[in-house]
Amino acid sequence: MTDQRWIKICGLSTPETVDAAIDAGADAVGFVFAAGSPRTVTADLAKELVARVPDGIDAVGVFRHQEIDEVVGIASAVGLTTLQLHGGEAASDFARARDAGFFTIRAVSAVDYLAETEEQRASYDHDLLLLDAAVPGSGRLIDPETINGGVDEAWILAGGLTPANVVDAVERLDPDGVDVSSGVESEPGVKDAAKIRAFVEAVRSIP
Repeated sequence: MTDQRWIKICGLSTPETVDAAIDAGADAVGFVFAAGSPRTVTADLAKELVARVPDGIDAVGVFRHQEIDEVVGIASAVGLTTLQLHGGEAASDFARARDAGFFTIRAVSAVDYLAETEEQRASYDHDLLLLDAAVPGSGRLIDPETINGGVDEAWILAGGLTPANVVDAVERLDPDGVDVSSGVESEPGVKDAAKIRAFVEAVRSIP
């Protein structure tokens, strides 16, 4: 993490939108491998897209309810730098991912995270925590009262963020980074380059 808030543009599926995210100044670009999303990409397409990502920008693969050996295999073949595990994976899966040389993001709903004990949280050997709304991909914001100072590690805010609301959300919750997908789309699965630029500019405007 840098002094600036970390910004990830997720759910990219075309060369043009990957380029738009990088040109806008995003710190990370995300590719969805989990089934059932309008943003899901194949390994072959993801490999072509990751090839466009310069050094210094994180190439993140988003996985959900997938066997960790399959995840590591896909990530290695595609050239990802980071694995975001979003399906309640076991702590051992994160250890396996890190042992394979990947930066790791543990994604979990804010409600579930705050219900965990300190021992449960400590059992996960991840690099970053991502807190999402109760239903990932729903486009709903986290209720600020849910967090209320309950996060004591580096974390990323996700869920329902847009260029119009991200400044207020960051000022209220003070995350270390933000993750956006549907909030920079013209329709489900279709990213909008102008919205990507507006989102990054909004986050960078926050002192």
